Order: sequence, then C-alpha cells, then structure tokens
Amino acid sequence: MALSRQDENDAFRQFLKNRDSETIDNIVFELNSTIEQQIDCTQCGACCKGLMINVTQEESESVANYFKIPVSAFKEKYIEEGESGLMIINTIPCHFLDEKKCTIYENRFNECREFPHLHKPNFNDRLFGTLIHYSICPIIYNVVEQLKIEMQFFKNQPLIEKI
Repeated sequence: MALSRQDENDAFRQFLKNRDSETIDNIVFELNSTIEQQIDCTQCGACCKGLMINVTQEESESVANYFKIPVSAFKEKYIEEGESGLMIINTIPCHFLDEKKCTIYENRFNECREFPHLHKPNFNDRLFGTLIHYSICPIIYNVVEQLKIEMQFFKNQPLIEKI
C-alpha cells in the first residue's frame, strides 16, 4: 500500500509546506504517542533489517564493553569507518538483530533509540526522510496516514480520475 501512495505522499509533503510547523509538530507528537503504544516493534524489526546505522565513538566503546572485547576488535568486526571518522554498522541487516529483536537492546545505538524520530520537533523539515521509511515502519505509516486526516488533506485535494 505504501508504494501505491507515493504520489499522494509527495502531494502531502507540498501541502504541509505552507502549514504551521508548531501545529504539525503537536499533532505528530500526539499521534506518535498513541500509535507507538499500539505497535510492537519486536514483531516487525524492519528498521533493523534496512537502515544504515550511524555509530559514535562512545557507543562503540559501550557496546565493546558490553561484549567484553577491545574497541578495536569491535570496530574491526562490526564497523565501517570513513576517512572523516564517520562510523556505521558494516552490514544491513544489523549484526545485532536476531529474529525480530535486538540482542543489545539495553546498549543499542542512539540512532536506534530515536527511530522513527516522530517525537522530535521540526517534523516538516524531516518529512522527506520520514517518508523514505514510510513503507517499512508501521508507526510512520500510521502516523502519516492519521496526520492526513487530522490536517484534512483529502478534503483539500481535487478529485483525480484514475484511468
């Protein structure tokens, strides 16, 4: 269903550009707090199967400590490090996904903790990136679809006849 709504979501993005960001943020926060409680991420794991995860030096040290291995060994086995020092997990899906659950959940990376980022301000500024994950994350999908209703997006759209 997500793929069939790509044009609709592009139109929705344009629609939201001219709306008050603070109002949108407040609606998204409320929707997220309700919808997030209804979704059991351990039954999905799609984010862990498809996202590239950035890792900080501190997180590398923390997870290496969790595994009781030197940071250098952790990085060698699990991290790809760019010349600029940017570090990412070196495989997709994530090494630490087992079935649909994170094996280092208590020590997971901040980017994992924050996903799908719907609790953060400036939703409009992040909408393009959010919509990239619309097809993989049930939380994002449901928040966006409910936001369309809350913003009366469909009432403002001209009817387009499908051929």
